[in-house]
Amino acid sequence: MTYTLPELPYDYSALEPYYSGENLELHHSKHHAAYVAGANTTLERLAEVRGTNDFNSLVGLEKTLAFNISGHVLHSIFWKNLVPGGGGQPEGELAAAITEHFSSFDAFRAQLTQASILVQGSGWGALAYEPLGKKLVVEQVYDHHGNLGNGSVPLLVFDVWEHAYYLHYRNVRADFVNALWSVVNWEDVSKRFESARKLDI
Repeated sequence: MTYTLPELPYDYSALEPYYSGENLELHHSKHHAAYVAGANTTLERLAEVRGTNDFNSLVGLEKTLAFNISGHVLHSIFWKNLVPGGGGQPEGELAAAITEHFSSFDAFRAQLTQASILVQGSGWGALAYEPLGKKLVVEQVYDHHGNLGNGSVPLLVFDVWEHAYYLHYRNVRADFVNALWSVVNWEDVSKRFESARKLDI
């Protein structure tokens, strides 16, 4: 089985004015597609390594695989985390959990916003569920897979690689992150939360 680029659940222009159609099209059709291709190519190379029993390149290939698969996973979540006409605040059990673990929605929003803005270099801000402690946490993801708690499940992710926003927001990452709150798909985030809570470590 090979990885494939998912289609977006909306048109490229659907998230305007918060996310420009031009930037979104490049982000999805070029950058996300490159991670999909990279994952598939790396899997092919790993199969060749196993076939020759020459594992000298294994460490580099494993890192490349993690980078590309994680990029594919995070982007796939990101597209579904956004929706035209979104924003506002979550309801129900997700809202209660956010209040329990962050004291309030506003405190959570401030933490995730700053975690996203302050990623050094390229990466992501993420709301995740940590199943061992059964709690919500905010994480900074460096590149695509560094600085994460093992086993934590991303629920809401903000892409802060420059390719995600530079055409529209130039170098003002904070404006992009603040704009994303206007298109968050809380229904999708809530479904991910319900699924994550069923995990047992």
